[in-house]
Amino acid sequence: MLDAAIEYLQSSVAPNANTLDSNPEALSEALHGLCDRGLMALKRPQEFGGPAWPESDFRTFQEEVARASGALAFLQTQHQSAVGLIAKGSNEDLKREILPRMHGDQELTGIAFSQLRRPGPPITRAERAPGGYIINGSLPWATGHTFFRHVILGATLEDGSSVFGLAPFASTETIKYSPPMRLAAMESAQTVSAEIHNHFLADEVVVDIKPPGWILRNDMINITLQGFFAIGCARAGVDVIRHAAGQRDRHALVHAAALLDSEISTCRQRLQAAQIASEETTQEKLALRAWAIDLAGRCAHAAVAASGGRANSTDHPAQRITREAMVFTVSAQTEAIQLATLDRLTRTCNSE
Repeated sequence: MLDAAIEYLQSSVAPNANTLDSNPEALSEALHGLCDRGLMALKRPQEFGGPAWPESDFRTFQEEVARASGALAFLQTQHQSAVGLIAKGSNEDLKREILPRMHGDQELTGIAFSQLRRPGPPITRAERAPGGYIINGSLPWATGHTFFRHVILGATLEDGSSVFGLAPFASTETIKYSPPMRLAAMESAQTVSAEIHNHFLADEVVVDIKPPGWILRNDMINITLQGFFAIGCARAGVDVIRHAAGQRDRHALVHAAALLDSEISTCRQRLQAAQIASEETTQEKLALRAWAIDLAGRCAHAAVAASGGRANSTDHPAQRITREAMVFTVSAQTEAIQLATLDRLTRTCNSE
C-alpha cells in the first residue's frame, strides 16, 4: 500500500499541487483519491478493518503527502488524527459503529481542539448534563469544512479535564461556523471558526475524557513525529531545485540539491531514531524538530533562488512551498518548540 500511495502522490497529486492549493474542488478530488485507495485510516486497528500501519510507514506516508501537496497533507491529517483519537478512546460502541467506515469517504471527520493549548481561562467549556454534556464557547480553528461530515471538538470541564466528542461539521441552531478564513497558505482546505451556544453532546458520541494537561503531554510525544511534514516540505523544495537544474543545465543547482538532500536524509534518520528511543520530550528532540523546520525554510528559499524571478509568481511551485514551510513551522507549535526553532534560526547571530 505504501508503494501504491507514493505512486499516486507523485503521478496524480504533485503535478497539480498548485491547483490543489487554490481550488477546494480539486483538493476534494485528490482527497477522494486517497479514500478510493483506502489510505484515510492508516492507523485503524485490525479489529476494525486495519490496516494498522506501523509508525515508520505512516510517517513515511505523511512525509510523502507533504512533499506532493501541503494542502492535501494538512487536510488528510485532520481525519487521520480523528481516527487515532477514536481508536484510542473509551467509547467502545462508537468505535464499532464508526471506525469500520473511516477508511473511505463515508465518515470523514475533522478535529477542533487546538484551543485547549491556550493558556488562561478555557474558551470552550463543558458542563455535565443528563445523558451528555452542554458545550459553550468558541472553536478558533477547524480545518476541512465542506470536506468532512463530523468534527471532534474538545471542551474543558470544571475539574480541568477535557471531553472530546463528535459534532456536525455544518451550522446548526447551536453551532455556527464562519465562512472559510483568508489564509496565506492552504486556504483551499477550508479552515473556519465556530461559536457554540448550549450544544448538547450526547454520551453516545463522546469519544473520550482526557485528564488535565493531556494535550500538552500529547504534543510532547509528537514533537518529532510532526517534523516529518517539514521534511516532506523540504524535499518538495529540493524537487524544484532539481527541476530548475534540468531546465538550465547548471551544475551548481545539482550540487545544491545534493547537499540539501543529504542533510534531509540525516535529519530524517535522527528523527526516526529519537522517536523509537523514547516518547519523552528531550532537548535533542526539540533540536531535531527545529532542524526539520529550518530545513523546510532553507529548502524553500533555495527553491526560490534556483528558480529566479519566476518564483515571485503566485502560481510558481517555489512560491507555494515557501508558504507551506511557514505552516509547517507553526503547526502544533508549543512554547518549547517555538524557543528551539528561534534558537536554531539565531545561532549564527552575534552581538556586533
